Amino acid sequence: MSLALSTTQKVGLAAWAALLGLQVLWYTLYPPVSIPTWVAFALTVPPLLLPLLSLPNLTRALLWVGILALFYFCHGVSEAWSSTADRWLAFVEIVLTLLLIGTLGVGVRRRP
Repeated sequence: MSLALSTTQKVGLAAWAALLGLQVLWYTLYPPVSIPTWVAFALTVPPLLLPLLSLPNLTRALLWVGILALFYFCHGVSEAWSSTADRWLAFVEIVLTLLLIGTLGVGVRRRP
C-alpha cells in the first residue's frame, strides 16, 4: 500500500481543512444573532470532523466529506443570497465546496 497522496487527494484534503477553518473564522468574525455562537459551532464543525473516523481509508473519508459538502454548499448559497456583511465568506464557502466535490469527480477512476 502506497502512502503517497495524489494531487487530487491533496487538493481535496486542503479544501476540507479550509472549509473547516472557514466555519471557525465565520462564526468568530460574524457571530450569529438568533442563536448562541456555540450552537452555530456545534452545527457546523462536528460534521466536518466525522469523516476523520474513516481516515485510514483516505478515499472513503474524502467521499464522506464530499457528501457533507452539499450541506455547506446550500448554506453558502443561502447566506450569499440573504446576507450582506458576510457575503464574501459565503462565496468562499461555495468555492471550497465546489472544489471539494470537483476533486471527488476527478478522482473517480473507471474500473475495467
